[in-house]
Amino acid sequence: MGKLLSLLLREDSCCSAQHKYDVFLDFENVQPTASELELFDDVQIVLTEASDVLSDLKNYSGADQHIRAAIINPSAEQNASTWEELIPRIRKLRRFYFFSQKIAFVVPQILNSICSDDITPSHQLERQQAIVKQFSEIIDFVFKFDEYKMQTPAIQNDFSYYRRVLMREGPSSYSTDLDDDSTSNLNIANKVSLFYAESTPMLRTLTNVTSQFLNTDKRLVDYAIEMLSTMVKVCIRMLETPAVQFKKRETHLFMLRVLVGLIILCDHVYPNGVFVKTSNIDIKGCIRLLKEQPEEIHTENLLNALRYTTVHLNDSSTSKTIKTLLMEA
Repeated sequence: MGKLLSLLLREDSCCSAQHKYDVFLDFENVQPTASELELFDDVQIVLTEASDVLSDLKNYSGADQHIRAAIINPSAEQNASTWEELIPRIRKLRRFYFFSQKIAFVVPQILNSICSDDITPSHQLERQQAIVKQFSEIIDFVFKFDEYKMQTPAIQNDFSYYRRVLMREGPSSYSTDLDDDSTSNLNIANKVSLFYAESTPMLRTLTNVTSQFLNTDKRLVDYAIEMLSTMVKVCIRMLETPAVQFKKRETHLFMLRVLVGLIILCDHVYPNGVFVKTSNIDIKGCIRLLKEQPEEIHTENLLNALRYTTVHLNDSSTSKTIKTLLMEA
């Protein structure tokens, strides 16, 4: 394994912990230890598919013209032609939905692994670097998926048309080549429709499954919250420490996305969010870090994510200083 990055979380750090401790991370070269290997291999299968999902989503091309043609000229021939064009797209959209269930399956396994309260979160991060990196990659995937989805309104247009036809004409009116049970197609369509109705469907999946994990074992709630907070602090220190030099520019961008994704996740699952004074995340320091990035590193989309996908920003407990700092250009 390559040289480890030594990261000292000092008391003068903008997001430091109360006490000094060392965290060692190497996201560019880390390899799983023997104790991590079984879970690592399982998660890696999901992450490999995640890359394909993002590629398909990024290149998604809607059936707008075909749908308009069917609306203008609802002949049997035109409807059949539109349906033929639509089904391959619906197959992809269903795949994305089913993949979200795979994310929901592996995240609790990761949390269960890294949220063992026998050692401190900082030592846990150091001991399970490969699993922590995979969790970070899932957060990065969630962030990218929802960003691409919001940039592609054709997704909801295509699926809404597909679902309307199923409901109007009946599940067996057209061949779908999606499921042997035509009734199942309609049931699944209803679930998929709810999934895409969310502005950030993968984030909703991640926050729901994380909240469910915390509710399952109350003993680990405080530890899990501290673990997520510690991950935020590690990201901050790696990004703000001049001695930390990433070999790849993408690693720096990756850390920025993970930082923002963690903050959003924390705001969703913490009882009072991350913007309250009692939060152990210095949100002002995090916002300033994003705004002080070099000009060639565009962070406006990350700031927008904090502005519009967190849940507690507009609470009365959020100071005007934080709101102004985040909302100003």
